[in-house]
Amino acid sequence: MSESAGAQRGAVELRGVTKRYGDESVVDAVSLSVHAGEFFSLLGPSGSGKTTTLMMIAGFAAVDGGEILIDGADIARTPPQRRGLGMVFQNYAVFPHMNVFDNIAFPLRARGVAAPQIQSQVTRALELVQLQRHATKFARELSGGQQQRVAIARAIVYSPPVVLMDEPLGALDKNLRYDMQSEIKDIQRRLGMTVVYVTHDQEEALNMSDRIAILDRGRVAQVGAPSQVYEQPANRFVAQFLGEANLLDGAVQRDGASGLCFAAAGGMKVAVREQPGFEHGAQAVLFVRPEKVLLDDAAGAPLSGEIRRRDFLGSVIRYRVACDGSLLTVDVANAAHLKRPQVGERVGLRWLADDASLLPASA
Repeated sequence: MSESAGAQRGAVELRGVTKRYGDESVVDAVSLSVHAGEFFSLLGPSGSGKTTTLMMIAGFAAVDGGEILIDGADIARTPPQRRGLGMVFQNYAVFPHMNVFDNIAFPLRARGVAAPQIQSQVTRALELVQLQRHATKFARELSGGQQQRVAIARAIVYSPPVVLMDEPLGALDKNLRYDMQSEIKDIQRRLGMTVVYVTHDQEEALNMSDRIAILDRGRVAQVGAPSQVYEQPANRFVAQFLGEANLLDGAVQRDGASGLCFAAAGGMKVAVREQPGFEHGAQAVLFVRPEKVLLDDAAGAPLSGEIRRRDFLGSVIRYRVACDGSLLTVDVANAAHLKRPQVGERVGLRWLADDASLLPASA
């Protein structure tokens, strides 16, 4: 198993892929392209169709419409055992009657690989997941994190072009989950393999992915790099799903030589940058992340309001500020040098023009 084994293969394309249960389309004509060697996440709430999409790629769920291509070849009707894809499940699916070495060797033996090659490839996989000292142990002797490493090693030992992962870290505690994120990403980069990764954890997807597809009720809401979908959401759903967001309904107005401004339904007005599709009179949603809103002295700030709530969240302090008929969320870093106003105080608010954007009112 060479470190460049998957570098030139593993492109995945979905063309109008559909899955129905009765009259309901749980995956509705999904089209996506995953580049070879890319870490691509399917992200969405429960019921969005992400796991069903992954199961159709794996071959464990039948496709009711569309095509699934791996390196240009349609595999939508190919049995799962003939697709040659690696799979890591949430529940590990480690064989309890086998030791670590035999668990990892299982797919090689199923393919009729010679014993010397099995020894070499399993040894290499053990090194990648740092389980060399545990080769003779059984599953009951391993921690959850170690069992997950076994599942990952088993999925990559035969150098598949694509590895599919279905919420593989969901059963781990937070600290271990973060460490495993780093390990999985490191292995993926070293091997140059394509990973299609399903998760409902926004931070996990943002941390690990090259690109993310956000699914909503069986359809693709947005595809983009983590920074793009977080900073430039396509609609209200994406903005709300990816962390905290200030979303104010209102209308766009042109204020003479000053350019565009946004008039919120509650009465607040704020200048906004020009964006295609948002002209004077258009209904829109103003979007700005809480960490982009800066607290200032009330005098001289573009906006001012009264602090109605203050929550200590560890690394940040979250404020809810009533401002001209609207309620804004503001996240301030928990740093000793920063002022920490209290409930009832009046504060000024400001943000950079590029840190706010307009979203469609209907989305």
